[in-house]
Amino acid sequence: MLSITHVPAIIFFTLILLYNSNGQLNATFYSNTCPNVSSIVQNAVQQALQSDSRIGASLTRLHFHDCFVNGCDASILLDQGGNITQSEKNAAPNFNSIRGFDVIDTIKSSLESSCSGIVSCADILALAAESSVSLSGGPSWNVLLGRRDGLTANQAGANSSIPSPFDTLANTTSKFSAVNLDTTDLVALSGAHTFGRAQCQFFSQRLFNFNGTGSPDPTLNTTYLATLQQNCPQNGNGSTLNNFDPSSQDTFDNNYFTNLLTKMGLLQTDQQLFSTNGSSTISIVNSFANNQTAFFNQFAQSMINMGNISPLTGSQGEIRIDCKKVNGS
Repeated sequence: MLSITHVPAIIFFTLILLYNSNGQLNATFYSNTCPNVSSIVQNAVQQALQSDSRIGASLTRLHFHDCFVNGCDASILLDQGGNITQSEKNAAPNFNSIRGFDVIDTIKSSLESSCSGIVSCADILALAAESSVSLSGGPSWNVLLGRRDGLTANQAGANSSIPSPFDTLANTTSKFSAVNLDTTDLVALSGAHTFGRAQCQFFSQRLFNFNGTGSPDPTLNTTYLATLQQNCPQNGNGSTLNNFDPSSQDTFDNNYFTNLLTKMGLLQTDQQLFSTNGSSTISIVNSFANNQTAFFNQFAQSMINMGNISPLTGSQGEIRIDCKKVNGS
């Protein structure tokens, strides 16, 4: 598997030193207090994949949806109750679609047995995402660690800050920019749609009456359109699942980008990366479609970038004992 260490070593070690010098995240945070944390997480994800081929994509999405709301603080894991009056789980981008909580709970239980009160739920999400990608054929990278868990949830923030499958490219770009992620990060992280599924409700507006035109989305491949119309008929079941990548739905590769070249992006927000005239995203899509190594290296770096969105460190927040609730609640 490819590693972020394929990036010139001086750049990587400068990155690590930067995070250390700022008292922020670093790759060896648990080396003394919980040295087996990475293997414990990876083994649990491997076990989950054996019974649920979708779980890798689902765990990656959990980390993504967490980091875009209040930073990477595991606020997405908090159930409603006590001081949590509105759970992010019930926000529109997450309700009845976000999943993988049981795997996170299993990992947390194993870690509490091995090194109680040490590893944060926020770091578990970051590690589980890396394991999900690498075990599915994608790149591996040294996950920077040391996040602490938030004490609050932000349902309103989840509704407004998480990129929507219905957003324009300008709106998506703005949401990434708001958390200091650039256009290259946007395209690379969108490549996570190389594995996993999406419900009909998140793209059916493209199939029959796109933007009130009475016709399907013209940027949708007509053969692919016919397949999707069959899977997602008008007034059909909006929760029916469809593969993001029809050819290798559970493998992390660069097929997502080659699909965009032939108008086979599933979501509106996927295809518009390539089909928006004059967009700077087009050349990035072409680059990743033509060079899987370039995509893998950038995806790993962009995941590190995303994982560093406003982390709680030091004495901020807490280390939850149960990822579903704030300690003492």
